[in-house]
Amino acid sequence: MKENGVIHEATQWCYTGIWGILSSYFKLPKDPPNLPSVEGENVEYLHPSEAFLRYRKFEFWIMLFVVDIFLIVLWGVIFIFTPWLGVLVTPIALALIILPDIVAYIGIHLNYDTTWYVLSDRSMRLRRGVWNLHETTITFENIQNIHIEQGPLQRWFGFSNLVVQTAGGGGGGPQGVPGSMMHLGVLIGLSNAQEIRERILARCGKQSGAGLGEERSSDVSDESPVQRMLIDPRHVMLLREIRDLTAQLAK
Repeated sequence: MKENGVIHEATQWCYTGIWGILSSYFKLPKDPPNLPSVEGENVEYLHPSEAFLRYRKFEFWIMLFVVDIFLIVLWGVIFIFTPWLGVLVTPIALALIILPDIVAYIGIHLNYDTTWYVLSDRSMRLRRGVWNLHETTITFENIQNIHIEQGPLQRWFGFSNLVVQTAGGGGGGPQGVPGSMMHLGVLIGLSNAQEIRERILARCGKQSGAGLGEERSSDVSDESPVQRMLIDPRHVMLLREIRDLTAQLAK
């Protein structure tokens, strides 16, 4: 038990040092993102669960086993049929077997540490990525649908993903759906996704502001997103054009 604690402390110390170097080089933020909020507003900082990290490591070990076994077999075949060439490529083979594994393992931890979900009473902000750092802000009043995704392996490890679908324009960006009018925000690796979903739905129901500091007028405060879409001026103009065209065809 004591030996395991020493090993754990050594690995933590090593990773902390690597994190310091890489975070300085890649300009990685160590703290969760800020989300504009008014005084007295409740702000929550969420992080993927440790079950999600174990799942990512499980994927890593499976991929490592498959790739490394292939490289070792290939290296052995070269040794058998061309010994001198096998000796010559030994440094390259060791580098291909060991270095990518180290980089991938560190990358898993870096990605886990930089992933944050910040929730206020009116909006949420999602951050993920290492090489490319992405931040997405979603206001609760724009949310159209929230559902939970959980595959067999995710169920076995004990976590799920919460997918938030919002109304938007263009559908571009890292979490958008190209060619559609919807955006997706995904909270990956939650151990309490159902609880977070209910919490977001409750805040959507209580929402009376436009999100980041802009208050809505009182005459539309009780309208749902679908109702607001139905009174869009563009829709009214389109209906008038259809009416005029129908009248012309009738004549």
